[in-house]
Amino acid sequence: MSTYQALYRKYRPQTFDDVSGQMAVTQTLKTQITSGRMSHAYLFTGSRGTGKTSCAKILAKAVNCLHPDNGNPCNCCEACRAIDSGSCMDVLEIDAASNNGVDNVRDLRDDAVYSPSQVKMRVYIIDEVHMLSISAFNALLKIIEEPPEHLLFILATTELHKVPATILSRCQRFSFRRISQEDIAARLQYVAYQESIDLDDSAARVIARLADGGMRDGLSLLDQCASATTGELTAEGVYACLGIAGEQKCGELMGYIAAHDTKRALELFNRLYTEGKDLSALLDELACLTRDLLVMKTAGNAGITMLSGVASDQEVQQLTKALSSGELVRMMNLIQGTLSGFTRNASRRMDAELCILEMCQPELNLDAKALNARLTRLEDQLKSGAFVVSAPKKQAEESDPYGDDRPPMPDDADAPPGEDAMYSPPAPPQSDGPIGFWADLVDAVRKELRPPTLGFFTNSPSAPIHGVLRGNRLELHCNGAFVAQSVDKPEILEIISRKAGAMLGQPVRTFVVDITAKNAANPRMEQLMKFGREHSDIVKIKNN
Repeated sequence: MSTYQALYRKYRPQTFDDVSGQMAVTQTLKTQITSGRMSHAYLFTGSRGTGKTSCAKILAKAVNCLHPDNGNPCNCCEACRAIDSGSCMDVLEIDAASNNGVDNVRDLRDDAVYSPSQVKMRVYIIDEVHMLSISAFNALLKIIEEPPEHLLFILATTELHKVPATILSRCQRFSFRRISQEDIAARLQYVAYQESIDLDDSAARVIARLADGGMRDGLSLLDQCASATTGELTAEGVYACLGIAGEQKCGELMGYIAAHDTKRALELFNRLYTEGKDLSALLDELACLTRDLLVMKTAGNAGITMLSGVASDQEVQQLTKALSSGELVRMMNLIQGTLSGFTRNASRRMDAELCILEMCQPELNLDAKALNARLTRLEDQLKSGAFVVSAPKKQAEESDPYGDDRPPMPDDADAPPGEDAMYSPPAPPQSDGPIGFWADLVDAVRKELRPPTLGFFTNSPSAPIHGVLRGNRLELHCNGAFVAQSVDKPEILEIISRKAGAMLGQPVRTFVVDITAKNAANPRMEQLMKFGREHSDIVKIKNN
């Protein structure tokens, strides 16, 4: 019985043409091989699973191949077969993570001076070269700078910033970019066809998205999901196998968050948790979706090409309208903070629930980011017309539907209210009213009044008299019975009515009200208060 070989090993590229998504790198290497303009040292950089080690092995075969084909190794000659099987002693693959000492590099340097015994060139492939110590780099520096003609170094790393500049300057650097989801999905379909795996297109897209630009990760996920499924491998099968919520559930949860529906969001989260979904994977999906929404919010239709594919384009566009940029930034910070706390806290469920609760209800947090999220949401609603600010009320004389025909006070059409009509009116709504009216009226009437009445009419905030205008009725609210009796005289009221009418451009009737009188002393108080409640369009004239 033959031993099963993992798909990423079984389908490792054997020629430059088999490498997916790295056309710029492979084409340059093929041209150098065919033209004979090879460098003595190469540095391959890029994220995991993008083909660095595979290209290093292909390059080692290509420079030693007896029958190269347009820069590609033939994979049939003795040199190619020996390198593929690992029996060639002149092509060595070294793991710098476990051989990072200066003694290891000194041994390599001492052996490198010898001529190859099986092939044309001795090749050293040093993987994860950034793991070498500083002394090891220094020991490697001299031989990389001036190697023998038969020697070729191929360095590979995922962390370029850890490689000393002295090494970088002596190598030709090739950057391996992340492989696109389309290229990964196409390669998965090819491998699935070769392995007789019934792979649905949607499942291939989901796996390609989860691979995050790494072909090795994609093939490993395909291997895992295919072994757990007997029939057709669909997107739902991938979700079930990997323990993730999926784009539909993730979009549904984000919809509840956008609608601030905390109850349904927590119910859906609890259902996903009960089904065994991984909390880290769920928050990762929410983070990816939040990132997509933020991209669409800021880049518009141009951001469609930058989406990660966590949700459909239509769903992303709908959610973008419901969330503001400030809310999305706050949610992203919340999710990232929760994920980083998973390594320190044991209660992951509680942390995730708190994260969803705070995303649904930004008012629970009063920090600057939460307040900014609420403000930006209000701004977006104002721009879209979903929220309209009601116009302020007009001046009393403009909004009064009765005008000069306003009905008189109850049971009294002509005469001013007497002592039995004294009452405390309801507090009028604060309004600017006719700006400066009361101050101008006080100045005008003071010219015709005599003491002691003259002393009651001042513009001081603590003046014993202030005016309240009800349509075309001016009430003098007096702070005490003595003040009211002193002012409630026909000649004084005639002067005030004449001056007020000239200023407002309409007839004005003036009445005196003692605001200190008790309500129980007036049998018609209930009628007057009812009238005040029904006609609340009162403009209070400020003393200033």
